[in-house]
Amino acid sequence: MSMKNIFFTVMLATAILTSCTSGGQKTESGEAQDLKEANFDKTFAMDASQSTIEWQGYKPTGTHHGTVDITEGMLKTENGMLTGGHFVIDLNSIHVIDLTDPKDNAKLTGHLKSADFFDTEKYPVATFVITGVSEFESTMMNGEKEIGDIVPTHAVTGNLTMKDTTRSITFNARIAMMDDKITAETNQFFLDRVHWNVRYGSKTLFSNLKDNFINDEMGIAIKLTAYPEDDAMAGE
Repeated sequence: MSMKNIFFTVMLATAILTSCTSGGQKTESGEAQDLKEANFDKTFAMDASQSTIEWQGYKPTGTHHGTVDITEGMLKTENGMLTGGHFVIDLNSIHVIDLTDPKDNAKLTGHLKSADFFDTEKYPVATFVITGVSEFESTMMNGEKEIGDIVPTHAVTGNLTMKDTTRSITFNARIAMMDDKITAETNQFFLDRVHWNVRYGSKTLFSNLKDNFINDEMGIAIKLTAYPEDDAMAGE
């Protein structure tokens, strides 16, 4: 077996183990970073039909997973290198995939949109604004902090705003830069939802839950596609 296949096998085994237990080690978050205007010579508009976020929630008795839409965004490049950008997440588009019973699905979807979780009536969107991008050595990949077979090329740092709370996070992504398109995708990485005041069922905050808790670490995987803003027909 090649070293590459061994690497992916280990990653798959890690995914299986962590999906049944902790949901992985959380991505560190810190104080929001100051936003500086990025140098750029070209801009790319996000294609909402090809951009999405997959989420996964973990608890002792299992998991739930689904998607949430990225509705708009823009990426900036200079000399063919990504220098900045942002995207907007429509939290009212939260979709549960694993529950096929309509009543169960609607119940969980409604609960996720309620004030217990994302309070989408009050906070309908979340935003991510890039503050830094650097090349990433794949040998530095930590299989406990991200799960999947994507080999990242860059580390992306930015401010994530959700429920009126803004914190800086860094995640790894495979970014492909082309003249007519930019694509970016991540393995599943883990955010501590409590840092954005998503508190329901947190064993960190509520000590009397016994096994009825929901892990603070929430799995996130991002896929983005963007086309040059001066080429309106590029994505058609």
